[in-house]
Amino acid sequence: MRVQTIIEAGWVMPMTDKETVLPHHSVLINDGKIVGVVPTEEAGAIQADEIVRLPDHIILPGFVNAHTHAPMHLLRGMGADLPLMDWLQTKIWPAEGKLMSPEFCYEGSLVAGAEMIESGITCASDHYFFSEDVARGLTQAGLKCSVSGIVIGFPSAMAKNTDEYIACAEALFERFQDNRHVRVTVGPHAPYTVDDEGLIKVRELALKHNAYIHMHVDETQSEIEGSLKQYGMRPIQRLEKLGLLNERFISVHTVHADDSELALLARAGASTVHCPCSNLKLASGFSPVAKMMAMGINVAMGTDGVASNDKVDLLGETRLAAMLGKAVCQDTTKMKVGDMLYAATMGGAKALGWNDRIGSIEKGKDADVIAIDLGNVDTLPIYDPASQLLYSAGREDITHIWVDGKLVVKKQQSVGLQPLTRENAQKITKTWQNRI
Repeated sequence: MRVQTIIEAGWVMPMTDKETVLPHHSVLINDGKIVGVVPTEEAGAIQADEIVRLPDHIILPGFVNAHTHAPMHLLRGMGADLPLMDWLQTKIWPAEGKLMSPEFCYEGSLVAGAEMIESGITCASDHYFFSEDVARGLTQAGLKCSVSGIVIGFPSAMAKNTDEYIACAEALFERFQDNRHVRVTVGPHAPYTVDDEGLIKVRELALKHNAYIHMHVDETQSEIEGSLKQYGMRPIQRLEKLGLLNERFISVHTVHADDSELALLARAGASTVHCPCSNLKLASGFSPVAKMMAMGINVAMGTDGVASNDKVDLLGETRLAAMLGKAVCQDTTKMKVGDMLYAATMGGAKALGWNDRIGSIEKGKDADVIAIDLGNVDTLPIYDPASQLLYSAGREDITHIWVDGKLVVKKQQSVGLQPLTRENAQKITKTWQNRI
């Protein structure tokens, strides 16, 4: 047997389940696919064009950032210390009104993609305007991505009304129908910004394309109160009544869902995306993630946009989620290491319907693989490599990243990503900053 690449690692955590850690194993890669995971002593008998020896590293599937707003990298740091609606209405929406364009979305996504790829994120699910340009920026940075056909109840530079948003989404499905690296979701902004008629059109579009629906839901208490006042029911109850809930529904944030709403999500087979940094910064509340996991709801991890975070560090996000979740339910046995790393990888892949190709290290899947150095002073000594990864390592310890078997980052130095040097990133961000 001959392969193109063998990665010899101290440990491999394949994420085929939530617990397995394989010491002294090697990942075999050929033609962009994983062709095997074997003990390193057996790999010695296999011929390879390249052998990468990482005896102090743990190997994982690439992280899946299941919710972000990539172009908002160009709004990083705006409106600190404001509540969500004030933040949106006085800072973010006015700035977007001035800057929104295909160019803004492309260049912001290119900057975001550069930060994501070096943080071990190999796939991102974006929720923003001008999604074709978002996809161009993210894929140019080296990622796979899912982008949303946005639907929102007010005009923007992209569309004037619901029908125009739906038409833009239709064009997006057509544009990327044969693209291996880009998938399309339907992206209604939130229950409070899309009326019943609009949500019915969203449902029909998703059914037509067998697509996933990616939506902010139950993010704030005021959203719940507004829904009860206007519709006489909670947001997820309304979505269920309108026929949007199924295994292809992605409920982002879900901070204030009560037990009845969580039961609806569980029964539908829907997924949730947990974005703890954003929820904390905007004082939105504490998502009942441990309860979701106990009910069998698939949980994925997301960074949200950097305007409310302020960075795309999914490893750090997952560590925060684990500790915060234990405190919220006051139970150290919840939010276990394996559960959290699974959420950051396979949970995200399942939420996006991409688990047939990414999210785990197993034969036949895309070789989207990351290597985290556990040999540095910040992670030693190593009693439990998975625990050290989650609780001690940082994104600066992520040294190698492969996408489709191609090494795109090595020791934090981008390989082949010349369009975005440090100087170019500074130039792009400064240019847009000066326009506000």
